[in-house]
Amino acid sequence: MPLSPMTYPDGHAGWRAHDHATVRAVLADHRFSIRPDLMHNPFGPGSPGDAPPSPPGAFTDHDPPDHTRYRSRLTGQFTVRRMRLLTERLEAITTDHLDELAAQGSPADLVEHFAVPVPGLMICELLGVPYERRVEFQQDAMLLTGASGAEAGEAEAMYAAFGRLQNFMLEMVAAKRSSPTDDLLSDLVNSDHDLTDDEMAAMGMALLGGGLDTTTNMLSLGTLELLRDQARVDAMLANPDAAVEELLRYISLTPATVRTALEDAEIDGVLVRKGDTVFVELRSANHDPARYADPDVVDLVRGAPGHLAFGHGIHQCIGQHLARIELKIAFPGLFTRFPKLRLAVPEDELPHRASLVIGGLERMPVAWD
Repeated sequence: MPLSPMTYPDGHAGWRAHDHATVRAVLADHRFSIRPDLMHNPFGPGSPGDAPPSPPGAFTDHDPPDHTRYRSRLTGQFTVRRMRLLTERLEAITTDHLDELAAQGSPADLVEHFAVPVPGLMICELLGVPYERRVEFQQDAMLLTGASGAEAGEAEAMYAAFGRLQNFMLEMVAAKRSSPTDDLLSDLVNSDHDLTDDEMAAMGMALLGGGLDTTTNMLSLGTLELLRDQARVDAMLANPDAAVEELLRYISLTPATVRTALEDAEIDGVLVRKGDTVFVELRSANHDPARYADPDVVDLVRGAPGHLAFGHGIHQCIGQHLARIELKIAFPGLFTRFPKLRLAVPEDELPHRASLVIGGLERMPVAWD
């Protein structure tokens, strides 16, 4: 059946959406809310009201009309011109960090010297973080998103990093107002809108959270998939566009999201009651045999049209075009520079991150000589 009943840890009788068509239907339906303060937490104890409302400006956790108000201010910032300029910078950043990786000598950690700094610097370029503040910004960003490999018990350090980044974003908003530069945050601050400084700072934080950790982990996990078969590397080099889309589908870095019914809603003949929470399985949808032939096989030629790695509906990832550009430049650049790239340790020794939300590798020792 398209929706399957499930029981959440707090005893709530909810639902799971797992096939491609049903997942798309739920994500596109305005009757389902993304707000964390309305949902039953599928990962542990937590009833509606246990989580606080997301702060103003954190558009990824808001419903319309607030979400519409925030996102509409950002959509126009991802212009063709800005993507072209960011592509040029990404090519230079990628080359610089491939040089750095080579300078480390074989073996070296791909996560530390490539997968983390490349998307980190791209976020700095997008938001216009001053060069003299980028090291400090990246360190706190990695702590906050978990890209630094922080252990689960280091919540205090993450909260401290969050506070510093929040203050830094507020400083940036003020600085961009008085001395704008050619970046997204400057354009946002100085455009005609009714946003407060706190809202703009939170929007910058949301872009940071959505663009750093995800791309970092796609770079490491995507490289791991490519290293499993030389034919995959050849396919990536021959057609990066198709290969990247298939890796996004197959890996499905964000395995699931959650929605709560704001009113009674019928989905494919199943009645979801107001207040019911639906566990929306993006990874399962991307491996639906009704949508993709041999879905558990990596086929880098197929192109994976219609995959849901970036979500669907009004909350589809706003930075997906930039993420695609990063991956389509980074993967071919890596394997062109290091054609003999291989793992430097057995695969079962690679340390995976202990995360239920976004998977990834803490370290990835590679060799190339």
